[in-house]
Amino acid sequence: MSSLSQIAPAYDAILSDVWGVVHDGVTAHPAAVEALRSFRAKGGRVVLITNAPRTAPPIIEMLDRMRVPRDAYDDVVTSGDVTRTMIAPYRGRVLHHVGPTGVDDSIYEGFDITLGSPEKAAAVVVTDLDDDADTPDMYEDRIKIWLARGLPLICANPDRVVEHGGRIIYCGGALADLYEAHGGRIHMAGKPYRPIYDEALKRADAAAGRSVDRGRILAIGDSVRTDAIGAANAGLDLMFITGSIHAEELDAFGTPDPEAIRALVAPSGARLVGAMPRLAW
Repeated sequence: MSSLSQIAPAYDAILSDVWGVVHDGVTAHPAAVEALRSFRAKGGRVVLITNAPRTAPPIIEMLDRMRVPRDAYDDVVTSGDVTRTMIAPYRGRVLHHVGPTGVDDSIYEGFDITLGSPEKAAAVVVTDLDDDADTPDMYEDRIKIWLARGLPLICANPDRVVEHGGRIIYCGGALADLYEAHGGRIHMAGKPYRPIYDEALKRADAAAGRSVDRGRILAIGDSVRTDAIGAANAGLDLMFITGSIHAEELDAFGTPDPEAIRALVAPSGARLVGAMPRLAW
């Protein structure tokens, strides 16, 4: 498809992914921002739904810095918000954190939690890899310690990879997958799991001031594993963005094959209503 406007009249609300759709981790995609603004200008509601392992306020601040205007969306729901419900039972205990120091600390606020070594921790919380240059196999020695102690792993970001300024980097989901492959117990927050969609749907209803017919809600995203499967699980139509993590394999900015796109998305079970390299009105 060439534009969201082709199908917009069929929908009253949008649940849009953020990283890979609205921005690339460094800069906003102007056409995508204007598409969401245009949809809202015509009376539609937009809830941004992201696997960012932080609570919503820091994400909104980041969007502000990227000059994504607040009239492009009604609300934001994050994987970090859902992660807090998983962390709550560990109040007053020690958790071992994996991810950039200080970046995702908002998920621990108010729980009297101490971040410490895996030898003293009751669980591992993964918000991301420690550095953008890291790969999951670099954590094998640490995984051995977690396994020896039988630590559950709470993954605040189920994404395996993400686009960051034109390159692809690993995310927390890749580390969680490796831990599970070694026999570790994992608990995943965010997309494609239902809790984040249930919350996003509540926010869409609140923004519309009524219960929005689920058949008139469109999910937009760039990942089969999270966005497509999540849309399928929630019973929502899907607009697939091909120009992000799947850009190379789909030749998104060249001559994409519609059948290749359908074949990639089909295993998710999502109702694919369209695809485009970048979201545009």
